[in-house]
Amino acid sequence: MINKLGEKFTRIYLKYMPNAFVFAIILTFITALVTFIWLDVTPINIISGWYDGFFDLLAFGMQMVLILTTGFSIALSPLAKNIIDRLTKYIHKPNHVYFFVVLIGMLLSMVSWGWQVITCVLARELAIRVKGINYPFLIAIVYFSGMSWVTGLSSSIPLLLNTDKNFLIESGVISGIIPTSMTLGSSLNLIMISVNVLIAPIIILLLAPKSSNNKELSNLLESKSIDQELTVKQEADSFKLPFKALSDTFNNSSLLQLLIILMGLTYIAYHFTMKGFDLNLNIMIFIFLIVGMFLHKTPMRYVVSMKRSCSNISGIIFQYPFYAGIMGIMLYTGLGERLAELMASVATIDSYPFYCYLTGGIINFAIPSAGGEFAVVGPSIINAIQELGAGLSEAEINAMISRASLAVAYGETLTNLLQPFFLLIVLPVMAVGVKLQARDIMGYLVLPFIIFFIIHSLLLVYVPI
Repeated sequence: MINKLGEKFTRIYLKYMPNAFVFAIILTFITALVTFIWLDVTPINIISGWYDGFFDLLAFGMQMVLILTTGFSIALSPLAKNIIDRLTKYIHKPNHVYFFVVLIGMLLSMVSWGWQVITCVLARELAIRVKGINYPFLIAIVYFSGMSWVTGLSSSIPLLLNTDKNFLIESGVISGIIPTSMTLGSSLNLIMISVNVLIAPIIILLLAPKSSNNKELSNLLESKSIDQELTVKQEADSFKLPFKALSDTFNNSSLLQLLIILMGLTYIAYHFTMKGFDLNLNIMIFIFLIVGMFLHKTPMRYVVSMKRSCSNISGIIFQYPFYAGIMGIMLYTGLGERLAELMASVATIDSYPFYCYLTGGIINFAIPSAGGEFAVVGPSIINAIQELGAGLSEAEINAMISRASLAVAYGETLTNLLQPFFLLIVLPVMAVGVKLQARDIMGYLVLPFIIFFIIHSLLLVYVPI
């Protein structure tokens, strides 16, 4: 019965789910229409908000491109290939692959959501080596495994609350920082981590298709010559001239690359010495860059690896601004704030975590960025929490804010399973050489969404912070 439900949802998505870019366009029109009807904002103000937001995520979009390409480059290294080759000695069945990929993906994503790229490459290589894998389902569970990032070291909302002079403090919404011990280190978050790591792989096994249904990677590849592709080293060597040349000496100099690596390692050590365990996007990208250069040894090999890594990133480059435009409508017309106020107005001292969870989930469709979303809804939610907790001590109020903030973060992340925005990170790696779109993937995620919506709701309401 579970498998039949999964197949039914997949057919529905195949029939009705448009391309991710078309989805963004439709979502833009829906957001604009709701704003016009509900807030009585003039069309030109809506369009101006859309334009103003259009370029707000350019830096974030470039970070996405770099985290993807530098991570992919590491996965193309000989060391990564050797590790995957060893893993395949112990993983021989599709269910073993599904279980292992979800488990590893959850653990990697808790370090940084950018590490989902490593899960992508691992899953694709396992799909090449293990027979009987339903490849669209495998892509879906790689995407699913990334939801654990919100409980881990790069979770943006808890990190924001723990940042000195953040915008909430500067605007007087909160009086001081809320330490991560009250958010990421809370009982609630630790139990959420346990659920993700221990229960999610088992649930995925229960939902796994019984057969590949002719959807193995080998069936879907447009070219069947994947195993004949030159290695990075072989392609780099192919650029050498047939005679000795100084240019080739520079291009293939391990010493030249080593000097840059030493500079990079020096800064990485300095960064963590001076700032503690500050694992932000920029330092993650820099670490990936330096590690990739180390693993590929020479400049030319690294150039080849990055060329391959950049071969399928067009979706990120041109679609991110459209989602930023939707965020602009929500932010600059006040729609996001009004939605947060509506949710807060019906919440009680017992139900507020659930309504914060709903708020995070709903607004995520228009602002698929936890930090960006919290900038829009955070102040309204915190003000409502402070009103609900009138008469309580500051410690109790901070505990309520911590729970509400985690609820927004969990909701924001879970509804990614229903919309294709962050598939822009997964598909450039996993859909190379195959004609797979979001509609081929998303149907497999409906049942996991329903199951974890129920689990999260119960934990948020009943587990102490």
